[in-house]
Amino acid sequence: MESVVNDLVASLNHRRLHREVMLALRSGIRDSSADFSFLRLKGLRNLLKSLKSIANSDAAIGLFRQSQTITELQVVPVLFENSLRQLKDDPIVKLDRIFGVEPMKINSPATDSEVALALRVLEGCCLLHRESIDLAHKYKAIKVLLNLLSTGGVLLQGACLDALISLMLDSSPNQMDFQKSNGIEKIADFIKNEQGDESIRLKCGEFLLILVGHVNGRRNLAPLATIHDDIRQLLGEESASLVWAASQFGTTLDPEQRQTALQIQARRVLDSIEMY
Repeated sequence: MESVVNDLVASLNHRRLHREVMLALRSGIRDSSADFSFLRLKGLRNLLKSLKSIANSDAAIGLFRQSQTITELQVVPVLFENSLRQLKDDPIVKLDRIFGVEPMKINSPATDSEVALALRVLEGCCLLHRESIDLAHKYKAIKVLLNLLSTGGVLLQGACLDALISLMLDSSPNQMDFQKSNGIEKIADFIKNEQGDESIRLKCGEFLLILVGHVNGRRNLAPLATIHDDIRQLLGEESASLVWAASQFGTTLDPEQRQTALQIQARRVLDSIEMY
């Protein structure tokens, strides 16, 4: 009898969790697809809050992954078709007919805060759901993010670097796009720019450490096979050697200690580049 009751409770809890996850996704996607930025911001905040909650439960992660097989619940397309839409596809005013017979549809442009939030949602989707990375590739995600990195402010640049890592670590197509777009060269330019924002320079150093550490720990990553030579050519022998040696930082440390170690090593990389 007790086992029957436990099974019933577990089933009810699963149904409740399923309803909560699906409702949160539908509501967030609806607002994130709105014409006005303040509504999209609301939707993105709710999606990010939901993803953080989902990440704390294996059952919720499973439900999220299942949901992303349903077209109308897929988050990544909503991001790239709205907040991360290219400027050439983002007119402020659209006319459905040349003489304005149909009502005008007015789309408010995405603010930096909206785009940065969309990048955080993209990062969360990619970390929770491997197929979201493949879906982002169809939207030329690496090219879009590298463009934002080059043209955006500090808020966007920091979010771009985090999202780039989540897109590239287990995706040969995205790694190949990064190489074709001269991604390492762009990261190196940020690091070498002593007049640039210090926090972004440090974050670029962390980016290289994480990326090289991943290459060291994996085999057959053809798109990133030349990363060590690229860093040596762009930043100098001393910096490349330091990146190589430091890229395996604190693999046995807890997350907080690991982040501290990463920041320390990134600072050393920047100092060696300034000397170079």
